[in-house]
Amino acid sequence: MRKHALAVIPLLFAAQSAIGAPMNTSGNSALALAALVGIPSPALSLKNRKALANMLDGRLNFPYPPSQKIDVKADKVTCRASNVDISAHSCELTFGGTTRKLDGRAAHELYATLIESGVPSDGAAGSLFESLTALSCTIDPSEVKQKAGGGAQCTFTAGP
Repeated sequence: MRKHALAVIPLLFAAQSAIGAPMNTSGNSALALAALVGIPSPALSLKNRKALANMLDGRLNFPYPPSQKIDVKADKVTCRASNVDISAHSCELTFGGTTRKLDGRAAHELYATLIESGVPSDGAAGSLFESLTALSCTIDPSEVKQKAGGGAQCTFTAGP
């Protein structure tokens, strides 16, 4: 048992050292991250929000100019799940001076996507946090529609 506990210690330090580090993700997790952050973004047009929602739902038969891409940016994304009240999920998304809040299923979906994207977890007093700053995603709907695994890239800094 002690051997297993000692084996975990380097992993904990590796996760902690990733906080504040520039990171990136691509493919499925990048598309999900861009869509879940982009849909509530005040900076995106209705056309782009609908395109992101369609792609995330696997509906690729929508018109979109072949040479245009969708850029999704957020200054900060912080999601919280409680390990005491296991029904509590919330996220706060900051876009410049505008803040959007998600809760319930939508917040859990974004929380899980942050984990899938490699964002390291942090915790305190009954809460688990996933957070990132400086999110920048580029989605190429034409490439996503090819169903070959490409067309979505995101960069961000892990942590608050």
